[in-house]
Amino acid sequence: MINKLFIYGSLLETDNEFGRYLKQHATYFKPGKFKGKLYDVDDYPGAIYQPDGDFVHGGIVILKNIAEALKILDDYEGYGDDQPQPNLFIRKLLTITTDSKPVKCWVYLYNHPVNRLKQIYSGDYLSYKKA
Repeated sequence: MINKLFIYGSLLETDNEFGRYLKQHATYFKPGKFKGKLYDVDDYPGAIYQPDGDFVHGGIVILKNIAEALKILDDYEGYGDDQPQPNLFIRKLLTITTDSKPVKCWVYLYNHPVNRLKQIYSGDYLSYKKA
């Protein structure tokens, strides 16, 4: 099973429970990006995959215990049959562009309408949040 996860929002931060969880249960691999669009949902971002879109920027982490980590993160992201439907996020395998070679990673993609959300044109949530 793929043990890499691409993160682009609140999971990059260590001032929340799940960012701290990743810091303890994953190893940072390298920065990356994928074709899509990034939106300001409220207190967190939501990315959608769009092959002709801009880039969504973030980082790749290697999960130490993939099954346990994905279960915990699925709950956090509102993904799964036991979560409200339709799920807030869906987990997909995407090819992430890096400075060397493409890497297959799990990514949580926003699964609700985006037409009323503010787009983050830079594709970089942490920079957007600081501004």
